[in-house]
Amino acid sequence: MAAGAAEAAAAVVEVGSAGQFEELLRLRAKSLLVVHFWAPWAPQCAQMNDVMAELAKEHQQVSFVKLEAEAVPEVSEKYEISSVPTFLFFKNSQKIDRLDGAHAPELTKKVQRHASSGSFSPSGSEHPKEDLSLRLKKLTHAAPCMLFMKGTPQEPRCGFSKQMVEILNKHNIQFSSFDIFSDEEVRQGLKTYSSWPTYPQLYVSGELIGGLDIIKELEASKELDTICPKAPKLEERLKVLTNKASVMLFMKGNKQEAKCGFSRQILEILNSTGIEYETFDILEDEEVRQGLKAYSNWPTYPQLYVKGELVGGLDIVKELKENGELLPILKGEN
Repeated sequence: MAAGAAEAAAAVVEVGSAGQFEELLRLRAKSLLVVHFWAPWAPQCAQMNDVMAELAKEHQQVSFVKLEAEAVPEVSEKYEISSVPTFLFFKNSQKIDRLDGAHAPELTKKVQRHASSGSFSPSGSEHPKEDLSLRLKKLTHAAPCMLFMKGTPQEPRCGFSKQMVEILNKHNIQFSSFDIFSDEEVRQGLKTYSSWPTYPQLYVSGELIGGLDIIKELEASKELDTICPKAPKLEERLKVLTNKASVMLFMKGNKQEAKCGFSRQILEILNSTGIEYETFDILEDEEVRQGLKAYSNWPTYPQLYVKGELVGGLDIVKELKENGELLPILKGEN
């Protein structure tokens, strides 16, 4: 009986409907639930399914689930799944973490961390602490200027975080952010790591600068501009990016790994021409993703540029290919 239960736990469950998914969330509420939003057309998803199958054998107390993102759109929309593969982690029917992309080592780490955080074994208590310290060091060094805040720069969730974002934006300071509400371990651990009990916290080159009061003082003394890295104006940055190569494709994913069906189709068309081109993954940079829509007056992705000029999206590229006009345009003859 026990052996049979272990075999059942080690299996990866496939979910085919929103109702089935909600029922599974309820049934597995007491265990860690890892859900892979995947697509059959994406080879990287097949690879990550294999990784997940191996993890299921190692972590028999964890429930692993496959959900085809485009087959259950209401679930994908609810959890803002914009690319595959994406992994969501649930405990007590609540989403506690997320991983976008085919990152096997990171998936393994997250499964280990969340599985161990549910265990109260004294012998394992030291290991997560060591992992957390390394993780905090990595996070504080993740960008030249890192802001740990409540919410996001687009949607701050406290007045102090909102003021901090406004000051940084006013001074055109380039920064990345981490929402401490998204990870309780980071939220509590960073207070000890930095000996600073409140949020927001601003780091430059991995070193703590301080909270809102310190930043206000630095602004008043004109020191803030010398401490924090300046961001190039978005329009200038987009102009440089669209001219980075003679043919530039802005897409979800990259040449090796398309993360949506439209991007995959346009890659196939470009590859068939034999023309050299570069790609930019808009999922990696929210500022570019939103800014390029206004810059080019084109609301969707992928977007193809030749010598800095917008050609269009997938439909336009398909038409140009059918009309025999695509190759001359890519060569800059038209």
